[in-house]
Amino acid sequence: MTKLRVTATSAEATVRGSAPYKVHLGVEDGEPVFSCTCPVGAGGSFCKHAVALVLVATDPRSTLSDPDVDTEVDVRAYLEGLGHERLVDLVLQLAAADELALARLRLDALKAVSGPPPLRAFLDAIDDAFETDDYVSYREAYDYAARIREVIGAVRGLLDDGEAEAVITLCEHALERAEDAVGSVDDSNGCLGGINAELQELHLAACKKARPDPVALAHRLFDWECSAGDLDVFSGAAHTYAKVLGKTGLATYRQLAEAAWERLPALGPGDKRSYDGNRFRITHMMEALAETSGDVDAVVAVLAKDQSSPYDFVRIAEHLRAAGRFADALSWAEQGLEHFGPSADHRLLEVAADEYHRAGRGERAVELAWKAFEERPSPSTYERLCTQGKRAGTWDTWRPRALERLRKDVTGRMRAARSKGGSSTRLARWGLAPDTSDLVQVFLFEGDVEQAWTEAKAGGCSWRLWLELARRREAAHPLDAIPIFEEEVERLIAAKNNNTYRQAVETMTHVQKLMRAAAQPDAFGPYAAGVRARHKPKRNLMKLLDARRW
Repeated sequence: MTKLRVTATSAEATVRGSAPYKVHLGVEDGEPVFSCTCPVGAGGSFCKHAVALVLVATDPRSTLSDPDVDTEVDVRAYLEGLGHERLVDLVLQLAAADELALARLRLDALKAVSGPPPLRAFLDAIDDAFETDDYVSYREAYDYAARIREVIGAVRGLLDDGEAEAVITLCEHALERAEDAVGSVDDSNGCLGGINAELQELHLAACKKARPDPVALAHRLFDWECSAGDLDVFSGAAHTYAKVLGKTGLATYRQLAEAAWERLPALGPGDKRSYDGNRFRITHMMEALAETSGDVDAVVAVLAKDQSSPYDFVRIAEHLRAAGRFADALSWAEQGLEHFGPSADHRLLEVAADEYHRAGRGERAVELAWKAFEERPSPSTYERLCTQGKRAGTWDTWRPRALERLRKDVTGRMRAARSKGGSSTRLARWGLAPDTSDLVQVFLFEGDVEQAWTEAKAGGCSWRLWLELARRREAAHPLDAIPIFEEEVERLIAAKNNNTYRQAVETMTHVQKLMRAAAQPDAFGPYAAGVRARHKPKRNLMKLLDARRW
């Protein structure tokens, strides 16, 4: 612990953890306040660094706990009383220990003379900030990002000082370092993603001020976007930098993109889609250019170069619908359906169905949904058929037919499994044996909980659905729900970790409430005793049960 200051109403110090953290404790308006720059403190929690400061500041054996040891000092008044030469020496002394501060002073000194700004110190500071000795773990990522953001803050200060061109250079250098660092950092918390966004935002702001040569900028942005790594630096630059590039820059960017675009082969239905990153990036560039022009036909022309999946037709139709060209949207959706069928992608079916309803052809939308359901009978295709049938006002006609088709499919799968003997048992062990889950889910969707329960009792269902049935029936049928929740307790305990132990105990509390609702309050004691007896070796579970006095 360093830089400790204790007064009558506050305590401050720099506490060393995985990095130095500034901690403050005090009293404001009679209420205690605290802050710490560590990740826990930044989230508003009282961290271990604050605890350490409390222990030191309140230790009666330490003279530092005496409020008379340190008094408030007016630093500004002190500095104002120093002579000019003494101030100059002091500033230079402080700057000598801070390369960024020294570089800022040099920039200020050179404002009146010609010559490039002294960027070396900033470039070195950026390199140092992004440097990783080995691998930056999740716990270290916060401090790593804070170090980088400190440098970004210094670079941002250059923009305020009128050094926009220098900021452009520094941002691009930092973005290169960020791309290099991706493989060496656990970015689960998105620290590098956030830094990437900050740097690109600062780069754009600098370009707006400096107004660099639009042709040169277009070439740099295009090259960046083509070779972008995991951070997708300058993705969509044609749209983001449109005003900075102007007509000349956009024309250059367009020429570069179109040349690369021409080299890509067109893909039709049945062609194997290429997941080449270069194709994706060039396509994204062309989309951005087309959208910037405001010409929906230009956007469609770009998208139409790849028709290898059903969703490609969805995207085209959505752009046309956004432009109010509903007939054209339906035409593209129908082409997709012709090539891939109604069950290939539910989004394609829904686009077409919406446009059929808009055109007053609701029954055609229902027929389309029926084809998808017939090809793949399932709760999801049943629900889509229901949606279209209700919109068309014909669901009462289609529903019996759909239920009959779904039941036939469920029965057929169960019969086939039984005919294979042992294979069904092995599947059941993993919860994969054919059962009436589809029918149970459909009746739950329709709100017919009792029919869903009947189907589950007759043919079984997934454990998720048993729990759903128990929750939705427990108020009226607590005795039916109790065995299901008791089984859930055993399932959770079998996972053998503290989190599921806690969940198991909470579920036991729910079982206790259900037993009371069923007028069987005395049944819980023997039940809890049985849980203890079966799982006595699990000490952490026993502690949780002890805490409840079970």
